Amino acid sequence: MTYARNLSIGLLVSVLSVTGCSQQSGTRKAETKKVAVKKEDHVPHGKGPNGGVVFDIGKYHGEFSVDHDKKEVTVLVLGSDEKTPTPVAAKELTLTTKETKTKEGKIVPPMTIKLLTKDEAGGKASRFVGSDPGLGNVADFEGTVIGEIDGKPSQGTFKE
Repeated sequence: MTYARNLSIGLLVSVLSVTGCSQQSGTRKAETKKVAVKKEDHVPHGKGPNGGVVFDIGKYHGEFSVDHDKKEVTVLVLGSDEKTPTPVAAKELTLTTKETKTKEGKIVPPMTIKLLTKDEAGGKASRFVGSDPGLGNVADFEGTVIGEIDGKPSQGTFKE
């Protein structure tokens, strides 16, 4: 009698297991519906005309480049082709970097650098330059550039 009872319980468990699996697979089919993946609206930028990193700043593009020997940074405002320097009405920009490390592991603290025009003509400029001793470190810099461009607050982020 015990054998018959155990056999009945075993059969019941087997039936429930098979039923449970079929219910789970039905659920899984419902869960595996294809979801449309949203395409990126903006294509990644390549290198700028001076070999720097291109990024968006307001309605323009900018190129971030560093001259480590001079301890100098340049932001060049570019047109929609991401190659042509485009003069804008701006007196200065402010560049802020995050803390980073050199290849050797030396910590480079965050910097805030005022960028002034270098090619102003008729109240417009495309090249903004600033310096800081920290730029002498060879590291991958990341940060933001803000300022008023063509009378509008503008901001962009860059990452080497």
